[in-house]
Amino acid sequence: MPMMLRLLLTLLFCLTATAHAEEFLDPLVAFKPTAKALDGQTAEVRFTIAKGYYLYRDKFRFKAEPETVALGTPQFAAGKMKKDDLFGEVEVYFKEAVIRVPVERNSSGALPLTLRVTSQGCADGGICYPPQVQTVSLTLPDPASTPAAAPMTSAAAGSGDRSGDRSGDESGQIAQLLKDASFWVVIASFFGFGLLLSLTPCVFPMIPILSGIIVGSGHKTSHTRAFLLSLAYVLGMALTYAAAGIAAGMTGTLLSAALQNAWVLGGFALVFVVLSFSMFGFYELQLPTFLQSKMSEEAGHLKGGSIPGVAAMGALSALIVGPCVAAPLAGALLYIGQTGDAVLGGIALFVMALGMGVPLLIVGATAKSALPHSGPWMEAVKKAFGVLLLATAVWLVSPVIPGAAQMLAWALLLIVPGIYMHALDPLPAHAKGWHRFWKGIGLAMVVAGAAMLVGALSGAKDPLQPLGNFRGGNAIAETKHLAFERVRTVAELDARIRAAGKPVMLDFYADWCVSCKEMERFTFSDARVQQKLADTLLLQVDVTANNDDDKALLKRFNLFGPPGIIFFDRAGKEINGLRVVGFQNAETFLQTLGRAS
Repeated sequence: MPMMLRLLLTLLFCLTATAHAEEFLDPLVAFKPTAKALDGQTAEVRFTIAKGYYLYRDKFRFKAEPETVALGTPQFAAGKMKKDDLFGEVEVYFKEAVIRVPVERNSSGALPLTLRVTSQGCADGGICYPPQVQTVSLTLPDPASTPAAAPMTSAAAGSGDRSGDRSGDESGQIAQLLKDASFWVVIASFFGFGLLLSLTPCVFPMIPILSGIIVGSGHKTSHTRAFLLSLAYVLGMALTYAAAGIAAGMTGTLLSAALQNAWVLGGFALVFVVLSFSMFGFYELQLPTFLQSKMSEEAGHLKGGSIPGVAAMGALSALIVGPCVAAPLAGALLYIGQTGDAVLGGIALFVMALGMGVPLLIVGATAKSALPHSGPWMEAVKKAFGVLLLATAVWLVSPVIPGAAQMLAWALLLIVPGIYMHALDPLPAHAKGWHRFWKGIGLAMVVAGAAMLVGALSGAKDPLQPLGNFRGGNAIAETKHLAFERVRTVAELDARIRAAGKPVMLDFYADWCVSCKEMERFTFSDARVQQKLADTLLLQVDVTANNDDDKALLKRFNLFGPPGIIFFDRAGKEINGLRVVGFQNAETFLQTLGRAS
């Protein structure tokens, strides 16, 4: 028995020693290099790094074979700073390292090339390897027949992603959050992002849409029914955000951008017109009788549509009413595109949309209490929501109709309801305070509508400044906007950046992008911003049409849609970590410009 016990202990010791000996990987297994040609004069070396291991950025060396081929200065992706026991504070790569190696050549035709790559790395467990020399081979194509590769913008945190260095800007930080944080931290963070986004103009138009649906359901709608309608609307919106976001992350293109055309926007606006006319009592919207008989007694007699119909309206609203890209959405899309983890990215987008829908759920929870009792007041409320739905319809089609037509529509939406509010009728002597108040509101609407009408006839195009054409030259000069130069193709953009000889700011814009219009009105019009950009070449890409050239330009910078602002230095290289995605007010944008200078 003691002999058997000794044998078992000996065997256990041997197994333990073997397991300990195999704890660390061979460096050739821990660090695996590959290489490919990006164009006729650029090689890309990519190291796949095992989990728990890292490579030092400053230890890379490259040598070409044949030795007659000269190599330029390598361009490195951004790494992560690490407190290293051996070298102190150093920049290292985890998971993946990407390096571009310029090749100086005078010959034409294909060039077979072998690179001897020296690297050095360590394991988190405490072992560091001596410098390793590994060989990779590739063939460079003929430079004359191969387009130049896009400038390297430095892969984020050594991840080798296709987004450029996004670790410094807000969307890149959000993508990093998804990558490194726990599941519940991601859920809580994106719900908070959604709450913040609910305060942006892209969400505001959804409030009158949902409110109109609930009001149109009639005064007899219960608290529970009103909340369920709101929940259906929000869930439809959230599912659409998740599905469209996953598709965008995989393809690099937002589906909502393709829907921003006259036919789609006009059709959706027509739906709102139809809904608004039902508020004015021209007809009643309800399910066909044969369908009502198949539903529960409560649902069968409601006039605002079924829950599936409201969910469908929420889905369409998410695609058409709010297509602008904000930093949380861009960050989730970047993560999906980088990692292919559509599950976590989709969940993040779904939860973000739920956060955006909180105000809508509040509308549903309080709509029943806010509605007056049946009678003249209830009819007045329905008509008010009818006007709001008409305003939403005008807002939807405003990007695809002339400025004069927009102003004419807004003028009518102000004048006609103002007249119905007795703005032009004399008040009786015994009129109460509320009557006088609403008459004052109606009179203000008529005056504003008249100003809009006069402005439209004078050729003005800005509904917020309808009488701008009648102002003096000095006043107009005070509100001038930045003078952007439009670029339409990748080749045209590259040529302008190369020839600039000074810093460049590239702005992605679309007529249907609310945040883009905010940047124009509140940020680019600021005198301090304009002074700061006086020595900067201002380029703009208008992706309103969403054609092939627009998609190519967005893909070039791994943007999913406007707004997006890219900064380049005097040498024509993108300034890492300084992208602006979404709206920034003048104060915040000035801080960004300070970092760019």
